Amino acid sequence: MRKSFKLDEIDCANCAQKLEDAISKLDGVEKASVNFMTQKLTLTAADDRFDEVLDRVVKLTADLEPDCEILR
Repeated sequence: MRKSFKLDEIDCANCAQKLEDAISKLDGVEKASVNFMTQKLTLTAADDRFDEVLDRVVKLTADLEPDCEILR
């Protein structure tokens, strides 16, 4: 399953790249893309694990970029 989410308060392109790299390494993530210009996260993961993976992505985002929020 592939879904896109709006990011609120991603501060710079370097932050977006750091976040994309970290998310891509999470177990269950097939592909992740963070676009600073559009303030968007595109996440691909298995259908049956998508919610579980998304929860881990949200937690990781809060840890790495406390000001950034994934809007669901």
